[in-house]
Amino acid sequence: MSFSVLIPARMASSRLPDKPLADIGGLPMVVRVAQRVSGIGARQVVVAADDARIVDACRLHGVSALMTRVDHPSGSDRLAEACEALGLSGDDVVVNVQGDEPLIDPALVRACADLLAAHPDCAVATAAHPIHSVEDFANPNVVKVVCDQRRRALYFSRAPIPWWRDGSRPGAAALPPVPAWRHIGLYAYRAATLRRFPTLSPAPLEQVESLEQLRLMWHGESIVVHEALEAPAAGVDTPEDLARVRRLFPG
Repeated sequence: MSFSVLIPARMASSRLPDKPLADIGGLPMVVRVAQRVSGIGARQVVVAADDARIVDACRLHGVSALMTRVDHPSGSDRLAEACEALGLSGDDVVVNVQGDEPLIDPALVRACADLLAAHPDCAVATAAHPIHSVEDFANPNVVKVVCDQRRRALYFSRAPIPWWRDGSRPGAAALPPVPAWRHIGLYAYRAATLRRFPTLSPAPLEQVESLEQLRLMWHGESIVVHEALEAPAAGVDTPEDLARVRRLFPG
């Protein structure tokens, strides 16, 4: 099965300036990410950057990279431009791997690509893992997803879903008797879906929840969900995250 991995990388970061180029064991972080997923059978691994310094750093270390516009409102919009630049056909599978996840599980990336290829009726594949703590279940920063029996997403929310009517107390959620799932922000798209995304009007539910994937569902697209056994390693958002990851890559 042929698929591409695209890695959107933008230089601006309020909490960690110049994040894609942060040194991790002698290599820029975005290069670490690309190397991490280079052995999973992808046809190509390409960084879609908004700054020539990212492109130069990638090419210096043998990683394919291309320039995209600096004013894209989201990573999905950036990847839509990259699909055009790479000449991908509408049915081509594209996995969006974030450029700040140097510890991403390569098998999870491959699983999402395979899942989308196996479900031609779906536009997107993503992943989730079980929630085991009430604290995570109630945390609005932990995005939840509920699915139907075929693993198609029914809804994504920051709220604790499914809500256990008979087990939760007023104002305090409880883990339901059926599995609760935390969404993992990894996506496999069809290239046609990525190209279409910037043309879709923002959805009211997307704006309320601040969850971009709800735009596709609002406009009638289906999302199939891979059920991972455990949570993936955390990405890099802060200087503390960077220090944690650096300890795993002594330079």
